Amino acid sequence: MERPFTDRREAGRLLAGPLSAYAGRRDVIVLALPRGGVPIGYEVAKALRVPLDVLPVCKLGLPWQPELAMGALSSNGAQYVDSALVRSAGVSEAQLQSAMALARIELGRREARYRGERAPLAVAGRVAVVVDDGMATGASLKAAALALATLGPARIVAALPVAPAGSQDRLGGTVDEFVCARTPAAFYSVGQFYLDFDQVSDDTVRELLAQAAADDANGAAQI
Repeated sequence: MERPFTDRREAGRLLAGPLSAYAGRRDVIVLALPRGGVPIGYEVAKALRVPLDVLPVCKLGLPWQPELAMGALSSNGAQYVDSALVRSAGVSEAQLQSAMALARIELGRREARYRGERAPLAVAGRVAVVVDDGMATGASLKAAALALATLGPARIVAALPVAPAGSQDRLGGTVDEFVCARTPAAFYSVGQFYLDFDQVSDDTVRELLAQAAADDANGAAQI
């Protein structure tokens, strides 16, 4: 069994390897799912020498089991709902709509807190590499892919340090390419594959996004 990643930063550096074909291309953008995906995305973007942005996505948890996702919403209004899970769990339409309303409020907060005054980076016509710190149900990643599709990217690449075997099938064809550094047979949770899996703070997200923007500006100035 491979040793766990030390932390998300190390996982990002390792994930950059399989993505090396995208290095140095100005038509490539890395989009990180907050908050855990941002340290991953920072290292990937830095290694590939491409811009980094954040793509807020909010999971819709079951009312009585919040950690289990019945869907997700993205910051540009796209949404994914696991209809089969909603039906089997007996979630009412009122409960679903209430969860969505709360998620939209949270997405607005995240947009303002993470991005501040910076406008979202353009996605149309570019290769969008969507990163997170791992994948369990795939709800957030699927919502992100559906959101991006409405923005007209040339290609959507899902990139993860770790995910269960067969994870690409869970995305239902919403991505053009799936890159994963590790697909262990025994998978219980994303956190089991990290020695340090502490929650990423809002301050850390802002700092990494600001540093990535500065790095990209410096790199563009040298071209």
